[in-house]
Amino acid sequence: MSEKIRVGLIGYGFAGRIFHAPFVDAVEGLELAAVVERRSAHSKEKYPGVNVVNDVRHLYEDPSIDLIIVTTPSTDHYAFVKDALLAGKHVVVEKPFTPTSEEADELIALAKEQGKVLSVYHNRRYDGDYLTVQELLRQGMIGEVRDCTFSWDGFDPVMRSTNWREGAQPGTGVFYDLGVHLFDQALTLFGIPDAINGDVRVQREGAEAHDFFDVTLFYGNQMKVRVKSSKFVREASPRYVLHGTEGSFVKYGTDPQEAALIGGAMPGDRGFGIEPRENWGKLNSSIGSMHVEGVVETFHSSYKGYYDNIYKHIIGQAELNVKPEEARNAIRLIELALQSSEEGRTLPVKL
Repeated sequence: MSEKIRVGLIGYGFAGRIFHAPFVDAVEGLELAAVVERRSAHSKEKYPGVNVVNDVRHLYEDPSIDLIIVTTPSTDHYAFVKDALLAGKHVVVEKPFTPTSEEADELIALAKEQGKVLSVYHNRRYDGDYLTVQELLRQGMIGEVRDCTFSWDGFDPVMRSTNWREGAQPGTGVFYDLGVHLFDQALTLFGIPDAINGDVRVQREGAEAHDFFDVTLFYGNQMKVRVKSSKFVREASPRYVLHGTEGSFVKYGTDPQEAALIGGAMPGDRGFGIEPRENWGKLNSSIGSMHVEGVVETFHSSYKGYYDNIYKHIIGQAELNVKPEEARNAIRLIELALQSSEEGRTLPVKL
């Protein structure tokens, strides 16, 4: 394989257009070579050099395509990833990895058999606020963590959407869509919990998929992490709240990259991924012999880092950052939380 990795993108909907194509295009070693669009050719307007095809088999059968990115609905991830691996391609798949951990295990085993790279697009590891929290913990700036809450709330109380995410199929709903990100962050920051207690519901009239979750992860007797989301939060709540033995960190707002991309910005544009000062998190802590209270500048971030890592890993220059086993563990936590919610009890975590 040459140093240039040729990429085939399955799907040019919201995820493909906003979260994948711009960042693939921004990585020097990656070439967006082909896009599957069944009824249009919109990708060619932005990327004139791409080959637009209407059937995924064109990607599977093209020997020049090295890496396939799957951005289909999550209900179809298993089939597309399996076919791409069997075709001898490296694969990146949108989150959530698969609706079940059993399917994830099968795909991980297949990737190993094929000798191919498999990764899940947990781009929120490259959110500036998450990276800031990660560094705060690394430096021990709030001491030993005791209590955390990660929230992804909003106000959307009336069910109007016909999007596939709102359907009743496995892998749909806010728990798989947003909860999987929060689980991935908790697992990356703190490791595998000892126990889990879930409250997962359908709250909106006419809704089929879960639209509320409030899940607590227990780490021994001293620390717990709560992840939650509701469609009935009109007054914004903090995105991250962390309390430790030396102090607290509270952060409002969301990473600016998604809004910028929707507005037409591209990676590399001036100011891309830089959060305004008014959204910086507040730290109130003891550092050494001093009491410190003030704001912490949010790290400058870019989802380009995910595809930088994919490229370097494929050519043998870096360890894979988002491993499929890690993405699988987040799916397993979802399964356990759903079981906990149904049974009304706290469950031990056995991944």
